[in-house]
Amino acid sequence: MKIAIFTLGTRGDVQPYAVLGQALQNRGHQVTLCTAQNFASLVLSYGLTFYPIKADFQALLDSDEGKKMMKGNPWVIRRNLHTWVYPLITESLTVFYQLAQSHDRVLYHVKTLADCFADQFPHKMIRASVLPITQPTSDFPNPALSGLPIPRWANRLSYKLGAWSMKMLAKPIRQFRIQAGLSPTYDLPSVRDLYGLSSHWISQPHDYPKQAIFSGFWFESTTQGTLSTEIQSFLAAGDPPLLITFGSMPFESQMSWIQGIQTLVQTLNLRVILLQGWGLANWRAFDDNPQVLVVPEAPHALLFPHVKAIIHHGGIGTTAACLRAGKPFWICPILYPIGDQLFWGKQGVQKGVAVPPVPLKKLTLPTFLNRVTELWTNPTLYHNALLIQDQINQEDGLEGAIRIVESS
Repeated sequence: MKIAIFTLGTRGDVQPYAVLGQALQNRGHQVTLCTAQNFASLVLSYGLTFYPIKADFQALLDSDEGKKMMKGNPWVIRRNLHTWVYPLITESLTVFYQLAQSHDRVLYHVKTLADCFADQFPHKMIRASVLPITQPTSDFPNPALSGLPIPRWANRLSYKLGAWSMKMLAKPIRQFRIQAGLSPTYDLPSVRDLYGLSSHWISQPHDYPKQAIFSGFWFESTTQGTLSTEIQSFLAAGDPPLLITFGSMPFESQMSWIQGIQTLVQTLNLRVILLQGWGLANWRAFDDNPQVLVVPEAPHALLFPHVKAIIHHGGIGTTAACLRAGKPFWICPILYPIGDQLFWGKQGVQKGVAVPPVPLKKLTLPTFLNRVTELWTNPTLYHNALLIQDQINQEDGLEGAIRIVESS
C-alpha cells in the first residue's frame, strides 16, 4: 500500500510517527511522512520519503510570542491567529489534502487538523495518536488539561477542548475547504483511532468505541546507533548516574540548576549526565567536575538502560523510554497548567514508578533535593519499574499497529 503519515509539532510529535513509518516500510509498504521542513533530516534518517510543509513550527515555538502561546494563554493565542496560526494551517492543510488523495491509507496526528477533510475518504483515514486527548472518556480527564482541578464527574466534559479548538480555527478550515472545492460545512465521520500506548501503563478506557485501540508503545529497535565514546567512558568510570533531560522545549525555572546539581553531587555522592538539549545556561560550570557529564544528545533507547534514574519533562515518548528501560523517574512538566506532562507524572505515581511531579516553573531547591533523594533511595520504585518493564517488553506495539493499518 501507499501510506501517508501526517504530523506537526515538536520532535516528540514527529519521531514516533517516523518509527511507525519505518516499521510499515519494512513490511513492504511505500511510506511518505509529511511534516514541517525542519524535520527533514530526522525523517530521512528513518529511510522514509519526506514531503515537507514549508513552515517551521519549531521557530514559532522558540519565538517570544510562541513561548507565550505555549503557556496556554487564550488571549495570546487569539492575538496571534492571523499572524502565525492561520497561514500555517492554510499551507499545511492544502499539502495534506493533496497527498491524502493519492494514497491508499492516511495516518494523521490530530494536530494536523486532517479531521476537517476526513469526510472525503473516511475509509482510508486513521487518527494515529500517542496521547489520549480527543476521545472522550469518563475514566480520566483530558490529559491536555492535567494542571486544572477537574472533578471526576466532569471527565468527559473536559474533552470539549478539542471541539473548542476546531471552532477557534473554523475560519482557515472553511477557507481551505472552499479553495479545495469542498462544501464549507462538514460532519466529522467515524474513523479508526490508533493509539501508540500500552494498556500496562494506562488502561484503555472502558467506554472507548470498538474502533479505538491501544496497540502498545511504538518503540524503535535498541540495536540502531551507538553511544558516543564520551558517554561510554563516563558510564564505565563509576556507578550508574542520574540522567536529567528536558527535551527540545524552552522553559523557565526559578531554581538555580547549577546550584541544585552541585548540591546533589555533594550530598548524595551521585553522578549526573545532562542532555544539553534542554538549554541549561552556564553548563560550562561543570567542565572541571568529573561527576557531571554534559552532552548535546543521546539515543534514549541506548542510554536509559545504563542510568539509575531519570528526571525529565514528562513527554510520553520519554516516559515510555523510562518504562521500557525499567527505570524510575521524576517528571517536572514544562507545559503547565495546560499540557499532558503533569498527567503522566501523576500516572507514574499511581503505578509506583515515580515520585510526585512538580512543574518546572514552581520548582525550588529544597523540593528538588527532597524529590531526588526519594527517587534515588526508594527501593519500591525500582522494584515496580522492573515489573512494568517486563509487562511492556512482552508487547509489540508496532506489530499491533501494523495489523490495524493493514486491516480493511
